[in-house]
Amino acid sequence: KRALRETMLWILAAAGYGVFIFVLFGNDKGLEFITAYIMEESMSIDNLFVFIIIFSLFAIPGEYQHKALFYGIFGAVIFRLVFMLIGVELMKFHFVMYIFGALLAYAALKTLFAKEEETGKSKIAEFMSKHLKTSPTLDGNKFFTKIDGKKVATPLLLCVIVIEFSDLVFALDSIPAVLALSNDLLVIYTSNIFAILGLRSLYFAIKGGLSSLKYLKYGLGVILLFIAAKLLLVDFIEIPIMTSLAVIVGVLLITIVASLLSKDKAPSAQ
Repeated sequence: KRALRETMLWILAAAGYGVFIFVLFGNDKGLEFITAYIMEESMSIDNLFVFIIIFSLFAIPGEYQHKALFYGIFGAVIFRLVFMLIGVELMKFHFVMYIFGALLAYAALKTLFAKEEETGKSKIAEFMSKHLKTSPTLDGNKFFTKIDGKKVATPLLLCVIVIEFSDLVFALDSIPAVLALSNDLLVIYTSNIFAILGLRSLYFAIKGGLSSLKYLKYGLGVILLFIAAKLLLVDFIEIPIMTSLAVIVGVLLITIVASLLSKDKAPSAQ
């Protein structure tokens, strides 16, 4: 399957770049890159659930989803760089660690206990529909079409805008989290970019099986809570990057295995 091959190529590219970081900058920077990449990749999987909701909301067929994701991810690459440049400067002020720690703790609790976000995404879509002149139906893969001689946006453009909004919301969680792992702009930005650029192929590779990962959000909540604690306790405990990597990988493995085991048991319960 093409999407699966592309996903593997992006993972191999990230691994190759990780080796490059190890060789040029040493073990600590290499471990920071790997840890940040794995964490960002896992949070990106959670983002894929939102993509499914958005595409169904705007009734975007599979052949046009590629274009929507391409532009959505291109925008994310630019916005993330801006956020990270600001974040790296803010982290120079010690008190900002506590602010980011509190934000991550809130995000963790929200992830662990919040209900589905479909309603929220519907509200964003309604807002965009009211404030942009739009066509009721798609016009192929075009972002604009003409109705009564006037140029109007199609649902495909609205879909891209909502994808951008959703990524901005996710960035508010993921960027403070990655800044807790490293303050090196090269490490945190490239780890984010490798995870984001592989997101489109990852979506098409695993979208059919996403519903099986029902415990993933709890794993992400625990990871965010761990990173929040790392920031809030920075003056008392220094958690090595190797420990952070072990916790993130361990929690992800446990939640994925638990999800798959739960799926296997489901038919026999009927």
